Amino acid sequence: MAKKLISVIVPCYNEASALPYFFEEIDKVIASMPEYAFEAIYVDDGSADSTLEVVRERASKDPQTRYVSFSRNFGKESAMLAGLKSAKGDYAVIMDADLQDPPSLLPEMMKLLNEKKCDSVATRRGNRKGEPPIRSLFARCFYGIINKISNVKFVSGARDYRLMSRRMVDAVLSMCEYNRFSKGIFAWVGFKTEWISYPNIKRVAGKTKWSFWGLFKYSIDCIVAFSTVPLSVSSYAGIGLFLLSILGSLAIIIRKIVVPESSVTGWASLICVILFVGGLQLLCIGILGQYLSKTYMETKRRPDFIVAETENDLKND
Repeated sequence: MAKKLISVIVPCYNEASALPYFFEEIDKVIASMPEYAFEAIYVDDGSADSTLEVVRERASKDPQTRYVSFSRNFGKESAMLAGLKSAKGDYAVIMDADLQDPPSLLPEMMKLLNEKKCDSVATRRGNRKGEPPIRSLFARCFYGIINKISNVKFVSGARDYRLMSRRMVDAVLSMCEYNRFSKGIFAWVGFKTEWISYPNIKRVAGKTKWSFWGLFKYSIDCIVAFSTVPLSVSSYAGIGLFLLSILGSLAIIIRKIVVPESSVTGWASLICVILFVGGLQLLCIGILGQYLSKTYMETKRRPDFIVAETENDLKND
Protein backbone atom coordinates (compact mmCIF):
# COMPACT_ATOMS: atom_id res chain seq x y z
CA MET A 1 0.00 0.00 0.00
CA ALA A 2 1.40 3.38 -1.06
CA LYS A 3 2.24 5.82 1.68
CA LYS A 4 0.16 8.97 1.92
CA LEU A 5 2.04 12.06 0.85
CA ILE A 6 2.47 15.18 3.01
CA SER A 7 3.37 18.40 1.20
CA VAL A 8 5.36 20.80 3.38
CA ILE A 9 4.99 24.35 2.02
CA VAL A 10 7.59 26.88 3.15
CA PRO A 11 7.25 30.52 2.02
CA CYS A 12 10.70 32.16 1.99
CA TYR A 13 11.70 35.80 1.72
CA ASN A 14 15.33 36.56 2.53
CA GLU A 15 15.65 33.44 4.69
CA ALA A 16 19.10 32.25 3.61
CA SER A 17 20.42 32.41 7.20
CA ALA A 18 17.45 30.52 8.65
CA LEU A 19 17.08 27.76 6.05
CA PRO A 20 20.01 25.55 7.24
CA TYR A 21 18.39 25.38 10.69
CA PHE A 22 15.03 24.63 9.11
CA PHE A 23 16.50 21.84 6.96
CA GLU A 24 17.92 20.21 10.07
CA GLU A 25 14.58 20.35 11.91
CA ILE A 26 12.41 19.18 9.02
CA ASP A 27 14.76 16.26 8.35
CA LYS A 28 14.28 15.12 11.96
CA VAL A 29 10.50 15.31 11.58
CA ILE A 30 10.52 13.39 8.29
CA ALA A 31 12.68 10.68 9.86
CA SER A 32 10.25 10.42 12.80
CA MET A 33 7.27 9.79 10.48
CA PRO A 34 8.34 6.83 8.28
CA GLU A 35 4.70 5.88 7.66
CA TYR A 36 4.31 8.94 5.40
CA ALA A 37 6.00 10.13 2.23
CA PHE A 38 7.09 13.77 2.05
CA GLU A 39 7.73 16.55 -0.39
CA ALA A 40 9.02 19.95 0.75
CA ILE A 41 8.09 22.91 -1.46
CA TYR A 42 10.10 26.08 -0.84
CA VAL A 43 8.58 29.20 -2.38
CA ASP A 44 11.18 31.90 -2.94
CA ASP A 45 9.23 35.16 -2.86
CA GLY A 46 11.71 37.22 -4.88
CA SER A 47 14.38 37.18 -2.17
CA ALA A 48 17.25 39.67 -2.41
CA ASP A 49 19.72 37.42 -0.56
CA SER A 50 20.99 33.92 -1.41
CA THR A 51 17.75 32.11 -0.48
CA LEU A 52 17.29 30.76 -4.01
CA GLU A 53 20.86 29.45 -4.15
CA VAL A 54 20.44 27.68 -0.81
CA VAL A 55 17.19 26.06 -1.95
CA ARG A 56 18.69 25.14 -5.35
CA GLU A 57 21.56 23.34 -3.67
CA ARG A 58 19.15 21.47 -1.40
CA ALA A 59 16.96 20.45 -4.36
CA SER A 60 19.97 19.19 -6.33
CA LYS A 61 20.81 16.74 -3.54
CA ASP A 62 17.39 15.83 -2.12
CA PRO A 63 14.68 14.34 -4.37
CA GLN A 64 12.05 15.25 -1.78
CA THR A 65 12.79 18.96 -2.21
CA ARG A 66 10.93 21.08 -4.72
CA TYR A 67 10.90 24.83 -5.14
CA VAL A 68 9.12 27.69 -6.86
CA SER A 69 10.93 30.99 -7.40
CA PHE A 70 9.02 34.18 -8.22
CA SER A 71 10.16 36.79 -10.73
CA ARG A 72 9.90 39.41 -7.95
CA ASN A 73 8.48 39.83 -4.46
CA PHE A 74 4.71 39.21 -4.56
CA GLY A 75 4.09 38.79 -0.82
CA LYS A 76 3.52 35.90 1.56
CA GLU A 77 -0.10 35.42 0.51
CA SER A 78 1.00 34.74 -3.06
CA ALA A 79 3.79 32.47 -1.82
CA MET A 80 1.34 30.35 0.19
CA LEU A 81 -1.01 30.17 -2.78
CA ALA A 82 1.81 29.07 -5.10
CA GLY A 83 2.80 26.36 -2.62
CA LEU A 84 -0.75 25.05 -2.36
CA LYS A 85 -1.11 25.02 -6.15
CA SER A 86 2.15 23.07 -6.48
CA ALA A 87 1.38 20.59 -3.70
CA LYS A 88 0.69 17.02 -4.80
CA GLY A 89 0.13 15.58 -1.34
CA ASP A 90 -2.86 13.98 0.34
CA TYR A 91 -2.16 16.56 3.05
CA ALA A 92 -0.53 19.98 2.95
CA VAL A 93 1.06 21.91 5.78
CA ILE A 94 2.23 25.54 5.66
CA MET A 95 5.06 26.61 7.96
CA ASP A 96 7.57 29.46 8.13
CA ALA A 97 11.28 28.93 7.55
CA ASP A 98 12.33 30.90 10.63
CA LEU A 99 11.22 28.11 13.03
CA GLN A 100 8.60 30.32 14.68
CA ASP A 101 6.34 27.52 13.44
CA PRO A 102 8.13 24.53 15.03
CA PRO A 103 8.20 21.56 12.59
CA SER A 104 8.33 19.26 15.64
CA LEU A 105 4.57 19.84 16.09
CA LEU A 106 3.77 18.12 12.79
CA PRO A 107 3.54 14.54 14.17
CA GLU A 108 1.12 15.75 16.86
CA MET A 109 -0.90 17.65 14.27
CA MET A 110 -1.18 14.61 12.01
CA LYS A 111 -2.16 12.41 14.94
CA LEU A 112 -4.86 14.88 15.98
CA LEU A 113 -6.18 15.14 12.42
CA ASN A 114 -6.59 11.36 12.22
CA GLU A 115 -8.02 10.90 15.71
CA LYS A 116 -10.53 13.73 15.48
CA LYS A 117 -11.46 12.94 11.86
CA CYS A 118 -11.07 16.60 10.95
CA ASP A 119 -9.84 18.31 7.80
CA SER A 120 -7.55 20.85 9.42
CA VAL A 121 -5.30 21.25 12.44
CA ALA A 122 -4.37 24.88 12.99
CA THR A 123 -2.02 26.56 15.44
CA ARG A 124 -2.23 29.69 17.54
CA ARG A 125 0.15 31.51 19.85
CA GLY A 126 -0.69 30.99 23.49
CA ASN A 127 0.99 34.28 24.38
CA ARG A 128 2.75 37.23 22.77
CA LYS A 129 5.86 37.15 24.93
CA GLY A 130 8.74 39.01 23.30
CA GLU A 131 6.47 41.06 21.05
CA PRO A 132 6.38 44.88 21.37
CA PRO A 133 3.48 45.88 23.69
CA ILE A 134 2.00 48.31 21.15
CA ARG A 135 1.85 45.57 18.51
CA SER A 136 0.17 43.18 20.95
CA LEU A 137 -2.38 45.86 21.86
CA PHE A 138 -3.28 46.57 18.25
CA ALA A 139 -3.47 42.84 17.49
CA ARG A 140 -6.00 42.32 20.28
CA CYS A 141 -7.98 45.33 19.07
CA PHE A 142 -7.96 43.99 15.51
CA TYR A 143 -9.33 40.57 16.49
CA GLY A 144 -11.96 42.20 18.69
CA ILE A 145 -13.13 44.44 15.84
CA ILE A 146 -13.07 41.88 13.02
CA ASN A 147 -15.02 39.32 15.07
CA LYS A 148 -17.75 41.90 15.71
CA ILE A 149 -18.16 43.04 12.11
CA SER A 150 -17.53 39.81 10.20
CA ASN A 151 -19.56 36.62 9.87
CA VAL A 152 -16.31 34.66 9.78
CA LYS A 153 -14.78 33.64 13.10
CA PHE A 154 -11.15 34.73 13.53
CA VAL A 155 -9.13 33.06 16.30
CA SER A 156 -6.86 35.46 18.18
CA GLY A 157 -3.18 34.61 17.78
CA ALA A 158 -3.82 32.29 14.83
CA ARG A 159 -0.77 31.42 12.75
CA ASP A 160 -0.51 30.44 9.09
CA TYR A 161 0.96 27.15 10.36
CA ARG A 162 -1.79 24.72 9.43
CA LEU A 163 -2.19 21.11 8.32
CA MET A 164 -4.99 20.50 5.81
CA SER A 165 -6.57 17.55 4.04
CA ARG A 166 -6.63 17.46 0.26
CA ARG A 167 -10.31 18.38 0.07
CA MET A 168 -9.75 21.47 2.20
CA VAL A 169 -6.76 22.46 0.06
CA ASP A 170 -8.94 22.13 -3.04
CA ALA A 171 -11.61 24.28 -1.39
CA VAL A 172 -9.05 26.98 -0.55
CA LEU A 173 -7.75 26.91 -4.13
CA SER A 174 -11.29 27.35 -5.44
CA MET A 175 -11.25 30.83 -3.85
CA CYS A 176 -9.90 32.71 -6.86
CA GLU A 177 -9.89 36.24 -5.42
CA TYR A 178 -6.84 38.44 -6.07
CA ASN A 179 -6.85 40.21 -2.69
CA ARG A 180 -6.22 37.25 -0.42
CA PHE A 181 -6.23 36.98 3.36
CA SER A 182 -5.55 33.31 4.03
CA LYS A 183 -6.56 33.22 7.69
CA GLY A 184 -10.00 34.44 6.63
CA ILE A 185 -10.16 32.06 3.67
CA PHE A 186 -9.28 29.09 5.87
CA ALA A 187 -12.15 30.04 8.19
CA TRP A 188 -14.59 30.88 5.38
CA VAL A 189 -14.33 27.52 3.58
CA GLY A 190 -15.33 25.79 6.81
CA PHE A 191 -14.51 22.14 7.55
CA LYS A 192 -13.85 20.79 11.01
CA THR A 193 -10.72 22.34 12.55
CA GLU A 194 -8.81 21.46 15.71
CA TRP A 195 -6.46 23.96 17.36
CA ILE A 196 -3.05 23.57 18.98
CA SER A 197 -1.65 26.35 21.15
CA TYR A 198 2.06 26.93 21.74
CA PRO A 199 4.20 29.75 23.24
CA ASN A 200 5.51 32.53 21.08
CA ILE A 201 8.92 31.57 19.65
CA LYS A 202 11.64 33.93 18.47
CA ARG A 203 13.11 33.68 14.99
CA VAL A 204 16.10 31.37 14.76
CA ALA A 205 17.90 33.80 12.43
CA GLY A 206 17.31 36.87 10.30
CA LYS A 207 14.87 39.73 10.84
CA THR A 208 11.09 39.90 10.68
CA LYS A 209 9.67 41.07 7.36
CA TRP A 210 6.58 42.55 8.97
CA SER A 211 6.68 46.20 10.04
CA PHE A 212 3.94 47.77 12.13
CA TRP A 213 2.69 49.69 9.10
CA GLY A 214 2.73 46.50 7.00
CA LEU A 215 0.63 44.68 9.59
CA PHE A 216 -1.76 47.63 9.77
CA LYS A 217 -2.33 47.58 6.00
CA TYR A 218 -2.72 43.80 6.17
CA SER A 219 -5.46 44.20 8.80
CA ILE A 220 -7.27 46.73 6.58
CA ASP A 221 -7.16 44.20 3.72
CA CYS A 222 -8.75 41.63 6.02
CA ILE A 223 -11.55 43.95 7.12
CA VAL A 224 -12.35 44.95 3.53
CA ALA A 225 -12.22 41.32 2.35
CA PHE A 226 -14.45 39.83 5.04
CA SER A 227 -16.87 42.55 6.13
CA THR A 228 -19.11 45.12 4.47
CA VAL A 229 -19.99 46.79 7.78
CA PRO A 230 -17.64 49.77 7.17
CA LEU A 231 -19.75 50.63 4.13
CA SER A 232 -22.66 51.25 6.49
CA VAL A 233 -20.70 53.91 8.39
CA SER A 234 -21.59 56.64 5.90
CA SER A 235 -25.29 55.71 5.99
CA TYR A 236 -25.50 55.67 9.78
CA ALA A 237 -23.42 58.83 10.09
CA GLY A 238 -25.58 60.60 7.52
CA ILE A 239 -28.78 59.67 9.32
CA GLY A 240 -27.33 60.72 12.68
CA LEU A 241 -26.12 64.11 11.42
CA PHE A 242 -29.44 64.72 9.63
CA LEU A 243 -31.37 64.14 12.85
CA LEU A 244 -28.86 66.25 14.79
CA SER A 245 -29.27 69.13 12.32
CA ILE A 246 -33.07 69.00 12.69
CA LEU A 247 -32.79 69.11 16.48
CA GLY A 248 -30.33 71.99 16.25
CA SER A 249 -32.61 73.94 13.93
CA LEU A 250 -35.58 73.40 16.24
CA ALA A 251 -33.50 74.57 19.21
CA ILE A 252 -32.55 77.79 17.42
CA ILE A 253 -36.18 78.48 16.39
CA ILE A 254 -37.51 77.83 19.88
CA ARG A 255 -34.82 80.00 21.44
CA LYS A 256 -35.66 82.84 19.07
CA ILE A 257 -39.35 82.61 19.94
CA VAL A 258 -38.80 82.39 23.70
CA VAL A 259 -36.02 84.99 23.85
CA PRO A 260 -36.56 87.30 20.83
CA GLU A 261 -33.64 89.59 21.65
CA SER A 262 -31.14 86.73 21.69
CA SER A 263 -28.66 86.48 18.85
CA VAL A 264 -26.97 83.39 17.50
CA THR A 265 -23.20 83.52 18.11
CA GLY A 266 -20.38 81.05 18.24
CA TRP A 267 -18.11 81.09 15.20
CA ALA A 268 -15.59 78.81 16.91
CA SER A 269 -18.18 76.10 17.53
CA LEU A 270 -19.42 76.50 13.96
CA ILE A 271 -15.94 75.92 12.57
CA CYS A 272 -15.57 72.83 14.77
CA VAL A 273 -18.84 71.44 13.41
CA ILE A 274 -17.76 72.12 9.84
CA LEU A 275 -14.42 70.39 10.40
CA PHE A 276 -16.14 67.45 12.08
CA VAL A 277 -18.63 66.97 9.24
CA GLY A 278 -15.91 67.47 6.60
CA GLY A 279 -13.65 64.93 8.29
CA LEU A 280 -16.49 62.45 8.54
CA GLN A 281 -17.24 62.86 4.86
CA LEU A 282 -13.60 62.23 3.95
CA LEU A 283 -13.60 59.14 6.19
CA CYS A 284 -16.66 57.77 4.41
CA ILE A 285 -15.17 58.53 1.01
CA GLY A 286 -11.97 56.78 2.10
CA ILE A 287 -13.91 53.67 3.13
CA LEU A 288 -15.70 53.62 -0.22
CA GLY A 289 -12.33 54.10 -1.91
CA GLN A 290 -10.89 51.03 -0.17
CA TYR A 291 -13.68 48.81 -1.44
CA LEU A 292 -13.53 50.37 -4.90
CA SER A 293 -9.76 49.87 -5.13
CA LYS A 294 -10.09 46.19 -4.23
CA THR A 295 -12.83 45.77 -6.83
CA TYR A 296 -10.59 47.54 -9.38
CA MET A 297 -7.73 45.12 -8.70
CA GLU A 298 -10.06 42.13 -8.99
CA THR A 299 -11.39 43.25 -12.38
CA LYS A 300 -7.85 43.53 -13.78
CA ARG A 301 -7.50 39.76 -13.37
CA ARG A 302 -3.73 39.93 -13.00
CA PRO A 303 -1.96 36.72 -11.92
CA ASP A 304 -1.25 36.38 -8.20
CA PHE A 305 2.39 35.63 -8.98
CA ILE A 306 4.79 34.96 -11.85
CA VAL A 307 7.12 31.95 -11.62
CA ALA A 308 10.67 32.46 -12.82
CA GLU A 309 12.10 29.04 -11.93
CA THR A 310 11.21 25.66 -10.42
CA GLU A 311 13.12 22.48 -9.59
CA ASN A 312 12.30 21.20 -13.09
CA ASP A 313 14.73 23.76 -14.49
CA LEU A 314 17.54 21.99 -12.62
CA LYS A 315 16.69 18.73 -14.37
CA ASN A 316 16.76 20.43 -17.75
CA ASP A 317 20.22 21.99 -17.23
